[in-house]
Amino acid sequence: MCLTTDVPPDASLFSPAWRNISIGSIGLCSMMAFEAMGVAAGMPAVASALDGMAWYALAFASTLAASVLAMVWSGLDCDRRGPFRSMAGGLLLFGAGLLVSGLAGSMPVVVLGRIVQGFGIGALGVALYVATARALPAALHPRLFALFSSAWVVPAVIGPAIAGYVVEHLGWRWLFLGVLLLLLPTAVLILPALRRRDEPATKVPPPQRVLRWAWLAALSSVGLAPSASAGRIAPIAVVAALCTLALAARRLLPAGTMLLARGLPTVIAMRGLNASAFFLCEVFVPLWLYQERGWSITAAGLALTGGALSWSVGSHLQSRVADEARRRALLGRGCLFLFTGIVISGLTVLHLFADWMLLVGWSIAGLGAGVSLPMLGVLTLKLAPRAQQGTYSSALQLCAALSTSATLAAGGVLFALLLASTSRTPAHSAVFVLAALLATVALVSAPRVFDQQEIRRPRAYQPSNPSESSGGCAVPGNLKK
Repeated sequence: MCLTTDVPPDASLFSPAWRNISIGSIGLCSMMAFEAMGVAAGMPAVASALDGMAWYALAFASTLAASVLAMVWSGLDCDRRGPFRSMAGGLLLFGAGLLVSGLAGSMPVVVLGRIVQGFGIGALGVALYVATARALPAALHPRLFALFSSAWVVPAVIGPAIAGYVVEHLGWRWLFLGVLLLLLPTAVLILPALRRRDEPATKVPPPQRVLRWAWLAALSSVGLAPSASAGRIAPIAVVAALCTLALAARRLLPAGTMLLARGLPTVIAMRGLNASAFFLCEVFVPLWLYQERGWSITAAGLALTGGALSWSVGSHLQSRVADEARRRALLGRGCLFLFTGIVISGLTVLHLFADWMLLVGWSIAGLGAGVSLPMLGVLTLKLAPRAQQGTYSSALQLCAALSTSATLAAGGVLFALLLASTSRTPAHSAVFVLAALLATVALVSAPRVFDQQEIRRPRAYQPSNPSESSGGCAVPGNLKK
């Protein structure tokens, strides 16, 4: 199976050749987003009904940990066997997790279901990238990634309201079972089309050492959640968890990612930087408006809605730019928009602007995230060797997940320490300073994405010790003993 490179200018994602995969992929993104937003909004009702508040945080942290493991496995499996098995397995696990959680009689069973969901979500995220990279022409990738962004943004806007209605009128179980019913037609659309395009297995055994580091990264990400609220020892606990997470990430991500080496390593690092900067601020924007300025919860949510809508606008703007030189410039501008929006929001927190400027700033930040993040996904598929698209897609999503988890923990501890010793204004401001620093690194690094790697593909991952070789298998991060 070869990618089609000559695509008519009026080619559509919904042409007969690609219709099922396009619709199925977009629908699957929407369902995962609705599940994430709906569960976040409805989990308090679930925990109350099952008398399981003690399990509340674990219901979210366990899902992230399971998805980290699945991302690594799915990336390796997609490179070895093609994306069909990861897609089918991910759909099965996601559906099984929804069923377990929806029928649970206790909170521990809900957590178990959430773990199974996490395995499915991690596998599906990587399989979607690889499947669309191999099934659709490269010229259509920016358009598809724009629709992927919209598929996440729309649930962010209306998901909590729908979740509230479902909980009040149908019961919390339908937060899970409703998504399960919608999952079945999506599987019917995407699996047969993908099966016809699947590729033969390479018969290369998976490198077990990679999966061991994935376990360490998963456990570290789980440990970040409780360590951030560990009282006086919170700073020490978070630093220990962050060091462990960094050690695992160094072995799991492509060599040079943490040093912003030119080409693909910088693409992957920028995904982590931009995502963590944006989502760190997103947590504190409504908190500041509600606690410090006396806005209602609904009014404070308008800031997040504005950012979500501008994210969608930005993702569609980048999809309409086909000229390579303009796309290079647009990536830098997207990073600049994100940085500018965060700075405006931070200056508003410092009372240098009127409160309504926070809505403006956060909308600009959303526009920057909407422009830059889909472009980084497109670049990953463009620059990665075909035989390693799964590994690099896994690294892209893994970097974003681990960076966001680490940044939220660090920001939470910083906020708590300053809140205990000073007033709330320095505590809130420090969070935006941290996010602005991350956005600055991404902005300065944007030119490093485009270099000779566009012409000379990156070398396959190689273990640093020849004795660790796995028969030519792609091993992330130049694994060391």
